[in-house]
Amino acid sequence: MEKILIVEDEENIREILARSLREKKYLVETAPDGETAASALAVREFDLVISDLKLPGRSGLELLDWIKENTHDTAVIIMTAFGSIENAVEAIKRGADDYVVKPFHLDEIEVKIDRLIQEKRLLEKNRYLQEESDARFGSLVGSSPAIREVFHKIDQVAATDTTVLITGETGTGKELVAHTLHQRSPRAAGPFIIAHCAAYSQNLIESELFGHERGAFTGAVGQRKGRLELSHQGTLFLDELGEIPLDIQVKLLRFLENKTFERVGGSEPITVAVHVIGATHRNLLQMVREKQFREDLYWRMNVFPINLPALKEREEDSLLLARHFLQTKQGNRHFTLTRFSERLLREYHWPGNVRELENIIERAVLLSTGETLRVDLALARPSEEYHLGAENLGKILEKLERSLIQDALTQSSGVQAQAAKLLGIQRSTLQYKLQKYGLIGSES
Repeated sequence: MEKILIVEDEENIREILARSLREKKYLVETAPDGETAASALAVREFDLVISDLKLPGRSGLELLDWIKENTHDTAVIIMTAFGSIENAVEAIKRGADDYVVKPFHLDEIEVKIDRLIQEKRLLEKNRYLQEESDARFGSLVGSSPAIREVFHKIDQVAATDTTVLITGETGTGKELVAHTLHQRSPRAAGPFIIAHCAAYSQNLIESELFGHERGAFTGAVGQRKGRLELSHQGTLFLDELGEIPLDIQVKLLRFLENKTFERVGGSEPITVAVHVIGATHRNLLQMVREKQFREDLYWRMNVFPINLPALKEREEDSLLLARHFLQTKQGNRHFTLTRFSERLLREYHWPGNVRELENIIERAVLLSTGETLRVDLALARPSEEYHLGAENLGKILEKLERSLIQDALTQSSGVQAQAAKLLGIQRSTLQYKLQKYGLIGSES
């Protein structure tokens, strides 16, 4: 639901226009002067500002200049009195999107508003599609130098059967890199088989990888092909390679060297053509030193290493990824991110990396209602890391209180009485808080 700010010192015009736009299901806030409007725009994002040219204090033209300098993609409609058309023309030259001449009919300005809102939606969609096109590489999304280096390495090795070892923190997208390698390889038409090595018990991992013959162990009631055999003419992705037990590592090393193996309980050699890709978040060299991983297998797997950067090392990709996840999870609805949410995306250090970002976007979408929405990540994050101490506890509480007040104002279309009721506080208390945090809401 789009947000509109009406800036008009004449209360009758301000309230009639606000009431009309709320009936059209827009979220509307009002301001009686340019200073109050600028304060609101500094802390919240609006799709459209409708401002009179003649305002007490900061003029409509001065407010227009401030909007163009301090906001992004906020449309502006200027209202001007009959006989002041030259001022409206000046406003258009300085960046206003349209103007209306007082007195005006409500349907006249509503047509202009609807047109600008539709143009804004189309602009956002086209920008996303362009960004997505420029930043997409197979199943991967990003434009930072760090992720571009990963793309380059994928291109270098994709056409070969060279063994690849993908390293990086949990949640950085190692499986997606492996899948992209497969998609861009000559084996793309073959199977892409994943072996989640950390998910198998030590008793079952050998059977999962190499298969078994009937009667090989208790419960082996029939022959079973392992993941190596199933990935013939394709790719085998060994996720969490460091979890494979030492005795199974010997058998894996033998396969990598001669491309043959035997099923558990079998004696007949089986030869397969498969590209093997391994991944781990663990330090395999440290494991080698601690005798937890075979050195010969390490060097055999680490022929072509690809290290995935943490999301905090590719900060410029966080917005791209967030918009990508919004598009994939929104269904038939339309979502945008608030400036506040964009700032959180850039400033948060993402210990859970891309997986954490995806989960937070999905949670934010599920918590949202309506068709055209802004997703506020502050409401979607289950918690935030703070270094607690007596000196900043007050700041943490103030941040939470401010966020709750903003949410209540949004749900009540900026009406103070309704927002106070939602928060369970007196209206006078809410007015004090609004002044304290530089927020505004309508008086009705």
